[in-house]
Amino acid sequence: MQALKERILSDGENLGRGILKVDSFINHQVDPTLMLEAGRELAARFAEAGATKVLTAEISGIAPALTTALALDIPLLYARKTKPVTMTEPVYVEAAPSHTKGVSVFLMCSPEFLGAGDRILIIDDFLASGQTIAALVRMVRHAGAELVGIGALVEKAFEGGRSDLEPLGVPLHALVVIEGMDDGQIRFAR
Repeated sequence: MQALKERILSDGENLGRGILKVDSFINHQVDPTLMLEAGRELAARFAEAGATKVLTAEISGIAPALTTALALDIPLLYARKTKPVTMTEPVYVEAAPSHTKGVSVFLMCSPEFLGAGDRILIIDDFLASGQTIAALVRMVRHAGAELVGIGALVEKAFEGGRSDLEPLGVPLHALVVIEGMDDGQIRFAR
């Protein structure tokens, strides 16, 4: 997606160690016009998957997942990182290491909203090591739901997450693929 590439180049910041700061338009402050365009593009790529819900991880995945769900006219479900008092036991819980936080986070979903018969499309902001998405996949399987696709705004191909997710046998799409971030540069795949 050309608009996303251009925004990464103009406003993104390579912080080193494979960390791309996109706080001004994706992760802290959100550009709603860009997210609407990204959601429409992701929805188009997964239009034939037959998803009944979009699933993401709190918090940075919510914007692209919401706009994708909106374009597909299906509900959005996000895995929470803290359990509110309104979420009654039992809950699905999976751990995932966070590259930017340097710790593992726990993701939780209520069986009230995720269960057998659901056809789940996972959408996230980044596909890097694939650990967060893998935790969501485990949650989907634990719930007895069917995984029908995985999408991301940005894939950092040099972190290898795709190779761990491809054996799942579902469509896997990223709007922008970065093949390298060494020497302070951001190199997109062709």
